[in-house]
Amino acid sequence: MMRIGVNGLTYRVQVTGDGPPLLLLHGFTGSGDSWAPLVPFFAARYRTIAPDLVGHGETDAPADPERYRMERCVEDLVAILDALAVDRCHVLGYSMGGRVALHLALAVPERVWTLVLVGASPGIPDPAERAARVKQDEALAAYIEQAGIAAFVERWEQLPLFATQKRLPEAVRAAIRAQRLRNRPEGLANSLRGMGAGAQVPLVDRLHEVAMPCLLMAGELDEKYRRLVGEMAERMPRAETAIVAGAGHAVHVEQPEAFLQRVFAFLSSYAGPQDTPARAGGAGAGSQEDSPEER
Repeated sequence: MMRIGVNGLTYRVQVTGDGPPLLLLHGFTGSGDSWAPLVPFFAARYRTIAPDLVGHGETDAPADPERYRMERCVEDLVAILDALAVDRCHVLGYSMGGRVALHLALAVPERVWTLVLVGASPGIPDPAERAARVKQDEALAAYIEQAGIAAFVERWEQLPLFATQKRLPEAVRAAIRAQRLRNRPEGLANSLRGMGAGAQVPLVDRLHEVAMPCLLMAGELDEKYRRLVGEMAERMPRAETAIVAGAGHAVHVEQPEAFLQRVFAFLSSYAGPQDTPARAGGAGAGSQEDSPEER
């Protein structure tokens, strides 16, 4: 674990393994720790880079919501890659982290070798829907600030989007809850205001520009994002799709073995600048509110 100062903020970044770099971007309420169960498998082949995104985990949580905007977050990630001497990397993003990953790929395509998006969207194209989401997110942000993290997490875990996670072992659910509770009210609230799905610039009309290989994943039980996978793939010239059986929104949590098998098969098909093809499968295999995780 290291702390990297970029653009006036200090980021907590966990770097593990030795190999082609793989940037891991977590979802809303997550942190770099969200990837901990999978990092040993990834790190056997890749140099994993797992930052706590702005306002999350132990990364700084500035008071100005504008500092959380996608464009600023992308600038920070590029600076982190520079600090780590990473010219180009594979990028894997879940939910909010998937939206960040998509913005990164479009802003600096020369830095992204391949893109894996899990339960992610390109934003909300309809202006009225986008405005409604901004109001919804502001109300939730105010609730977080007033009620505190514990009350918010309790409410968050009861949302329909997470119903499929109730089948997970209690130890897994407890670990996810503990990680969420380590966040700060001001960080999550301003993340909603600055980089929620309503606040971001929608990218639907730019998907044809995503020229690098892309794997779009969704859980079979996550109806909205299963549909989005198909819609996005139609617009992206080098997109593959994967619908994972028995999984809801958090495919990597609910079906980790199937997730790892599919991701390794994809990544091994596209050798990076320092990459050599790896065997598919193998490591790790043994195997509603409107889309809240897409905040």
